[in-house]
Amino acid sequence: MANQDPRKIIHEQNKLEKRLRNKVGKAIAEYNMIEEGDVVMAAISGGKDSFAMLDILLSLQKSAPVKFEVIAVNLDQKQPGFPEHILPEYFESLNIPYYIVDKDTYSIVKEKVPEGKTTCGLCSRLRRGTLYSFAESIGATKIALGHHLDDIVETLFLNMFHGAKLSAMPPKLRSDDKRNVVIRPLAFCREKDLIKFADIKKYPIIPCNLCGSQENLQRQAIKAMLLEWDKKTPGRVENIFNAMKNVSPSQLADISLFDFANLPIDRKEARKSYDFSEATVSSTNLDDSLIIDVTNIN
Repeated sequence: MANQDPRKIIHEQNKLEKRLRNKVGKAIAEYNMIEEGDVVMAAISGGKDSFAMLDILLSLQKSAPVKFEVIAVNLDQKQPGFPEHILPEYFESLNIPYYIVDKDTYSIVKEKVPEGKTTCGLCSRLRRGTLYSFAESIGATKIALGHHLDDIVETLFLNMFHGAKLSAMPPKLRSDDKRNVVIRPLAFCREKDLIKFADIKKYPIIPCNLCGSQENLQRQAIKAMLLEWDKKTPGRVENIFNAMKNVSPSQLADISLFDFANLPIDRKEARKSYDFSEATVSSTNLDDSLIIDVTNIN
């Protein structure tokens, strides 16, 4: 690395930033994530993904065909040792509007979740509820979260393996009460690109230590599986994500999405010839005259 041409390094960095911008722009356009006059509340956790999302949203804001506002919001969950000064200083350095919202979810999680159990599920629900209500209070019309393509595919497998459900994180979601719309501008971005981008930008990353850096073991196992697939078969993770955009309900098994109960045969029209020869009968104990030439039905 030390012997690399600095110009080449800068060129590669610019290519990466352009690729991420293009992917975010494509996701926003494809799902109509941001519209004229929107107030986008960017939820910033202090992790690499939300920092990158904010960075790219602010960049796109300058050239987008629609006008929209971006307000950075961090939910301070009162974890012991959380460096409260980092995010306000970072937002001030960008000269952007921001809020630090205090909500002691840490105590609730510690009280409700038994020692040794994963805290991620409850923590996520408490955080989501707080952000939803705060978005209303500041007039935000969209809530932007930093989930990327890998997060979405991991969630698909988590739900299949552990919930027996074919669902994931949609790029755009209306809350159940219809009062908020969540967008995921990084939906087309790979985590490996965001890791490189964060390293280049040198964001002041704050690790999540609510549970003592406890890992969600189920998600980590799926992440390891996908990383292995990525090494052996590049493009497979992207193909899985693209499959979620290309769903054929008649090829699955959900009777609420497709009417499997009523599939009548329709042989009124003459059948088109197949590309291969018709089968011939070599042996039967039935009268050959019962066989119908389906290619000549009137």
